[in-house]
Amino acid sequence: MAVRTEEMRYDSRDRETKLYAKKWIPEGEPKAILQIVHGMSEAIDRYDEYATWMAERGIMVIGNDHLGHGKSKTEDGTWGYFCKRDPATVLVRDVHRLKKIVQEEKPGVPIVIMGHSMGAIIAREYISRYGTGIQGAILQATGMQSMAEVRFARALALIIRAFFGEKHHSALINSLIFGSYNKRIPKPCEASAWLSHNTENIKQYEGDPAYGFTFTINGFLTLGELIRRTQDEDDMYNIPQKLPIFLACGAEDPTGGYGKGVTELYERYRDVCHIQDVTLKIYDGMRHEIHNELDRQQVYEDEYAFVMRVAEQ
Repeated sequence: MAVRTEEMRYDSRDRETKLYAKKWIPEGEPKAILQIVHGMSEAIDRYDEYATWMAERGIMVIGNDHLGHGKSKTEDGTWGYFCKRDPATVLVRDVHRLKKIVQEEKPGVPIVIMGHSMGAIIAREYISRYGTGIQGAILQATGMQSMAEVRFARALALIIRAFFGEKHHSALINSLIFGSYNKRIPKPCEASAWLSHNTENIKQYEGDPAYGFTFTINGFLTLGELIRRTQDEDDMYNIPQKLPIFLACGAEDPTGGYGKGVTELYERYRDVCHIQDVTLKIYDGMRHEIHNELDRQQVYEDEYAFVMRVAEQ
């Protein structure tokens, strides 16, 4: 099936920025809409292969570059900086605004949100706020985090901000968060080896200044706030119990606690929040970016099956 792409701009909730967004459009009426929420220090274009594969099978795919990322970063902007006022809320509302735009264009078509890594954290907050307006959620490479570590990182970030400002790129905090991620990989060839076994993907990631940049203090504080919100019990209880959720993670992914953190999240959703349709899939032999792994075809097929199942309900 032929696929065409469209680019667009729309207003961010920061009231200043025109966000970049992209659509992958199948022939005919789409069976469903899959909205991608990309991860930290990357952009929506990194999902082109995944999105094209879905669109070839009749699913319309959309997604935006977050503030401070990709083509949403303004010429005078800073990589990894979101906005001054309540960025944790702005990021979620930016995703919601794009969802409403495409929903107006394609009324009645089922919508599933897919968040990866930081994007999954944004999507977790999204489903607690707006979960009644979508038909399902795919959460990749996410899990429960140690709140003691999150609080420590926040306290350190606030101290650094007091001296250097919120647009300072903190190598110290970056090292504290990511410095141990290669520890289970024998003789890693690249600093980003923990992302996947796909060396071509890693070379592309590390060779592009639009990817892999160090976050600002503003960015780290925003990420910490989103984690705090999504792990708050009252926030989690707001997720609709009938919303189907698919949790997916690589068994070798340090951000998901090598399966432990994502399993804890699965159990929290199922046993505490009483979500009726929550599925967990941990992929053996895969690292962080399961959609870019050598065996990514299996991930594509599983997530396509989930989208089609909830779309037909």
